[in-house]
Amino acid sequence: MSRYEASAIEAKWQKAWEEAGIFRAKEDRSKPKYYVLEMFPYPSGKLHMGHVRNYTMGDVIARYKASTGHNVLHPMGFDAFGMPAENAAMASGGHPKDWTYSNIDTMVEQMKPLGLSLDWSRMFATCDPEYYGQQQALFLDFLEKGLVYRKNAVVNWDPVDMTVLANEQVENGRGWRSGALVERRELTQWFFKISDYSDELLEALDGLENWPAKVRLMQENWIGKSRGLQFAFERTDGGEAIEVYTTRPDTLMGASFVGISPDHPIAKQLEAESAEVAAFVAECRKGGTTEEAIETAEKLGFDTGLRVKHPLDPNWELPVWIANFILMDYGTGAIFACPAHDQRDFEFATKYDLPIIPVLEPLAGADALTEAYVPTKAEKVRYVKGFAGAAEQTGEEGVNTAVDKAEAEGWGQGVTKFRLRDWGLSRQRYWGCPIPVVHCPDCGVVPEKKENLPIALPYDEDGKAIDFSVPGNPLDRHPSWRDCACPACGKPAQRETDTMDTFVDSSWYFARFTAPRAETPTDMDAANYWMNVDQYIGGIEHAILHLLYSRFFARAMHICGHLPEKSKEPFDALFTQGMVTHAIYMTEGANGRPVYHYPDEVELRDGKAFLKEGGAEVKIIPSAKMSKSKNNVVDPLHIISAFGADTARWFVLSDSPPERDVEWTASGAEAAFKHLSRVYRLAAEAAEATGAGEGDEDLLRDMHKAIRDVTLGVESFGFNASIAKLYGFTNTLAKSKAGAEAKKTAARALAQLMSPMTPHLAEAMWELLGGEGLVANAPWPVADEAMLVEDTVTLPIQVNGKRRGEITVAKDLDKAEVEKLALAHEGVQRVLEGAAPKKVIVVPGRIVNVVA
Repeated sequence: MSRYEASAIEAKWQKAWEEAGIFRAKEDRSKPKYYVLEMFPYPSGKLHMGHVRNYTMGDVIARYKASTGHNVLHPMGFDAFGMPAENAAMASGGHPKDWTYSNIDTMVEQMKPLGLSLDWSRMFATCDPEYYGQQQALFLDFLEKGLVYRKNAVVNWDPVDMTVLANEQVENGRGWRSGALVERRELTQWFFKISDYSDELLEALDGLENWPAKVRLMQENWIGKSRGLQFAFERTDGGEAIEVYTTRPDTLMGASFVGISPDHPIAKQLEAESAEVAAFVAECRKGGTTEEAIETAEKLGFDTGLRVKHPLDPNWELPVWIANFILMDYGTGAIFACPAHDQRDFEFATKYDLPIIPVLEPLAGADALTEAYVPTKAEKVRYVKGFAGAAEQTGEEGVNTAVDKAEAEGWGQGVTKFRLRDWGLSRQRYWGCPIPVVHCPDCGVVPEKKENLPIALPYDEDGKAIDFSVPGNPLDRHPSWRDCACPACGKPAQRETDTMDTFVDSSWYFARFTAPRAETPTDMDAANYWMNVDQYIGGIEHAILHLLYSRFFARAMHICGHLPEKSKEPFDALFTQGMVTHAIYMTEGANGRPVYHYPDEVELRDGKAFLKEGGAEVKIIPSAKMSKSKNNVVDPLHIISAFGADTARWFVLSDSPPERDVEWTASGAEAAFKHLSRVYRLAAEAAEATGAGEGDEDLLRDMHKAIRDVTLGVESFGFNASIAKLYGFTNTLAKSKAGAEAKKTAARALAQLMSPMTPHLAEAMWELLGGEGLVANAPWPVADEAMLVEDTVTLPIQVNGKRRGEITVAKDLDKAEVEKLALAHEGVQRVLEGAAPKKVIVVPGRIVNVVA
């Protein structure tokens, strides 16, 4: 084959790999193992360039580790439960299962042409009963160990989709799918006891040295450890005291009012007694529970008429208000408000004309308060109404002295609390893992027996049993699924119809990959061998919840005997890749709204864009994340069809450091294809070369430098740096006049070094050049240290401070000889015009300075 025909080459070698079964992972204790895993995808039915970049990075590592003698596990699966499938069923009148599995088939067919070194025999989807049945077994084990429980809780409720939403599923106060304004609602929910592990999860972050620092900081902030004061306000009416927790007890002398949550027991009592309170509380519940929703919502309050005594002055009475920005699930559900030093309190007090009493000020003095002054605890401030400690101290010192005083006087106690709340996992949807418990009139809540697992979702092929177009939980409407016998007494009972949060599905899949067909959640021998994940790769958007939940799940699985102790932290190294971006092409529609155009609808000329149809000029918006809503997406299959998978792989690796965004451009893809075509031609020429030449040692020396540099790049995730070295070595090979054997040796090394990035092309080159077997099975080349030692050095020559040329000399050449060569240089002679220099300074190994 004289030309680089990507489609023929790639099909040939994918078939060869599959027939050889070289990517099937098997335990082999004679080799060091290496487990590389990319965060698995949701089966949207459409592969995008972000997927290509993510999986190509993982593939480079997997192929490289295999060639360096490791036994590699590199699996793939699908995170397949969730509301998109149910919404698609609502829209089409179909079934979520059919939609999901059809999309999985499509995406597998889209992935395979990329030539990824995946062990497809281990593939599963989280919606497979074999997978979620084992997840149900884990739930029962967690329940037995006290790691999961049931309680009433205030949740984000989507009134259209009629389901609980996690905080990250609420965007601008609205449900992420329906767009409906989210409400607060109190429901009986299942929870994982992740908060019991707050301290452990926080402290263990210090040991995750191969995680990005920004990810560890994000998790640290999410866990949110803080020391504060818990104390009670005595009510003037003799009723039950109001417990509060504060992280800034040093501002207690600025108290303006006591605020309680609309869901506080006192608020509920008043709600039952007063229609006015009930109406106010109902209004509060229309808002979501997310921090964003609370920060941006209008501050609403209701003066209960109750009064409490200030703990430092019993004659100082404070009003008790119900406030919509206070939640029951943090602290005690009650606060004292210091409007001068908390912005939410400030907005509330301003609206309701409540006192604003400054307690502390900057050392430089304070201006009139137009907003709250909120210094950090590390900042040194002046206490103008302090009650303990020096007048000038840091906020942290102020907090500590306030706590010490309260404890010494017996009216408060220092308490450490965490921002991390228990993980509510109940979702009122069909397309999720059923929670394996039964509600019996006689026995109460009864765990299902493990022998009855999986509790499979009902699937009705004729589609008549469940109408997905009706809002609410379809499992509540199924004519027979929820009816069952109690596992304890055998009497008629009903199944739990809530399903699990989809974060549960992705919190342990990495462990299941070690033995995906095991009849228990894991096989401990396999888990002991393959765990931990040596390299985990995924987007920064999963830096908090997915990773935090996975860390908790690994601990819980260890407690229940499903993972070894070493796997309590399941991911030894983490890499978060950047996004793939593309310019957005926009015209203005007839109604003035923007119309977005796909890249293949646009022609670029002289830095401007025009529609191919009609020729209208198109506005170019600078590069942004590829998004279906903006139509700035590039279909990987179109790229593969036009240029081949190796071109797509090469481009997404070469143009930018992997942790940064990469902009996809048509010209960049074309340039990548031209380069790979050139490499193929060079390999073909080297294969056909005969005879001797000159500069063999120079070529082989450059080859060993390339081996060293490319290896360093791959091992440090500097794929773009490795590719830059490969460009350079390709140019060296193209210009070399070395003999046939040296050229063949260098071209074979080039094939091996390119193999992780462009595996199909590398196999074709390897075959052309007479390499033995598959390059995918060939050991990684090792740089010869002796060939890396430089015998010569290039020295720049300056005359009167201006560079005039350079000379290449032996490293150990005598200074006098270096001076003679420098003065004989044409550029120096031209300046001197036959005159002798005043001075020549030779700095060995660095520079020659001539003073004329």
